[in-house]
Amino acid sequence: MEAYKQEFIEFMVESQVLKFGEFTLKSGRKSPFFMNAGAYVTGSQLKRLGEYYAKAIHDNYGLDFDVLFGPAYKGIPLSVVTAIAIHDLYGVEVRYCSNRKEAKDHGGDAGLLLGSKIKDGDRVVIIEDVTTSGKSIEETFPIIQAQGNVEIKGLMVSLNRMERGKGDKSALEEIQETYGFPANAIVTMEDVITYLYNRPCQGKIQIDDKMKAAIDAYYEEYGVK
Repeated sequence: MEAYKQEFIEFMVESQVLKFGEFTLKSGRKSPFFMNAGAYVTGSQLKRLGEYYAKAIHDNYGLDFDVLFGPAYKGIPLSVVTAIAIHDLYGVEVRYCSNRKEAKDHGGDAGLLLGSKIKDGDRVVIIEDVTTSGKSIEETFPIIQAQGNVEIKGLMVSLNRMERGKGDKSALEEIQETYGFPANAIVTMEDVITYLYNRPCQGKIQIDDKMKAAIDAYYEEYGVK
């Protein structure tokens, strides 16, 4: 596993973004782990987060693209900090763009989009925190397509939960099949489990034998076959 992925796993735990215990998800599933990207709240956390996204985008899609699109709302700061990190780490300029939940009807930046406009010929990478159902892409895809002849190079999320979406495949696999562009994550839950199992992190063992058994049972029920 690449060093930045190991660092990112520790960073999620350190930032209390990734927690282990007993959680009820929006879907109603009872999960032994929970991720809340809204817990990244400080300048230093956001700077590091952008750098991890930048490295993962570089590794998976290269940097030969024009626009980072972050769906409202959590995707807005992600697209901004990652565009900055791509410039700082690689010296490459990409534009950021996000959508508004409601179109603005006045001023020089009226319309549905925030930041850079998307135009014919643009190559776009979509950036999100985590995708469990693919619902946000259902809303995002037509917005981007409506801007013109645009190529979507891929989707990058921070964590692939590796559980079933609407069918028997993961949400990221379903997105890839439905929309025809690749979908990747900085790390997968398999990476997380491999790295944290019986390894001290932030002064304690986050995944001990009992927690590993709970995670295994969860994936037996909800995991991708």
